[in-house]
Amino acid sequence: MRLRPRSIRARDTLIAAVLAALVFGGIAVGADYAIRAAVGARLLEDTQLAARRVSASVRDGSLTGPAIPDESGGRVLIQVVAPGGRVLGATPAAAGHPPLSTLWPSRDKRILDLVECDGRGPGGRCMAIEVIRTTTAPDSVVVYAGKPMPSILVTGLLELLLALAVVLLSAAAAWITWHIVGRTLRPVEQIRAQLAEISASDLSRRVPEPAGEDEIAELARTANATLDRLERAVARQRQFASDASHELRTPIAGLRANLEDASMHPEDTDLTDTVRSALRDTDRLESIVTDLLLLARIGTGAPGAEEDIDLGALAETEIARHPSLPVIDTHLPRGVLVRGVRMQIVRLLANLLDNAERYGGGKVEVALRRNGATAELSVTDDGPGIPEADRERVFQRFTRLDTARSRGAGGTGLGLAIAREIAQAHGGTLKVDDHPAGTRFTLTLPRLP
Repeated sequence: MRLRPRSIRARDTLIAAVLAALVFGGIAVGADYAIRAAVGARLLEDTQLAARRVSASVRDGSLTGPAIPDESGGRVLIQVVAPGGRVLGATPAAAGHPPLSTLWPSRDKRILDLVECDGRGPGGRCMAIEVIRTTTAPDSVVVYAGKPMPSILVTGLLELLLALAVVLLSAAAAWITWHIVGRTLRPVEQIRAQLAEISASDLSRRVPEPAGEDEIAELARTANATLDRLERAVARQRQFASDASHELRTPIAGLRANLEDASMHPEDTDLTDTVRSALRDTDRLESIVTDLLLLARIGTGAPGAEEDIDLGALAETEIARHPSLPVIDTHLPRGVLVRGVRMQIVRLLANLLDNAERYGGGKVEVALRRNGATAELSVTDDGPGIPEADRERVFQRFTRLDTARSRGAGGTGLGLAIAREIAQAHGGTLKVDDHPAGTRFTLTLPRLP
């Protein structure tokens, strides 16, 4: 199931609201227990202090009258009750009222702490009571000290307020999440909409790249880089189809013409010449197809088996495979290492040497040198040279600058294009440099330390 940005926004908002409710709910429960414990401890402390003060006064006989001094200002109700429930003395706030509790402590457990309630919810009333039996005698009086609990703890108002706070905080978390996720996903929606409008017929469009270095910006940059690679791949595919249809048409037409002529006029046809001409056209077709397929593989970035290559040793080996080259002047030091696919580097060097052999005069120079972090290999011939205006055009496919580079006398017109593609695939360059006479091709590749 594909989640659209709006559903992702709603899902994340719901998750945030649920998590906030769970977290704030747990905090509210803890706060409820903490508040009740703190209030209860405070009430217990007040009632214990008042009850023990009065109990001590009863035991030492200093409390004689029915009126008990009130030191709490009416906040703590105190009563002295005789067996049978008769109130012997009380503070002014507790006078005239029945005993605060009917619980009568035993001689074994003379002190009791309890909470007695008269109803719950609105209108309810609870009181924390300290009960002290003054002596172990059967007719001992009992001191009751009680303090009403705050109504917020009795009526459920505390829980209601805490629940309301949980709801409000959860709603606030959901609202914040809704707006933050919406603002975060807005660029994603723009990227999605732009990608949906891009078609194979128009790959030049790009998605908007938001500012910053966050994941959304990285996504946009990655999408645009992918579109760049896709556009180049489609362009190569179209160029391959165009080149193939254009260059294959001539040898196929020649081959067909020769065969049709031999078929229609067999008595006037030299079979040997016809077969040889057909083989030449077939060889040319094979060369063109092989070179085009190699260009297609290099252009799509097909992985190859890379290894460390001694460029000087490789160049010497390739020169030895061209015994018909003019006089060679070489400077090829060993130990200049590059990283690459050996067969592709061999093909690059072979194309440069073939070019020097075909268009050079009487001397070819091959030199290798280190230049900082790069290795530079130059192949120089003493041929007619290449005009400066055509130094980039020679690397285009099927480019021939003069009649010497014709389809009949020259190659397929793909050698230098293949050489440059291989150089670029290895992170290097191939260009035509200035030279007083002839042509100098310079290959630059990243050098291994």
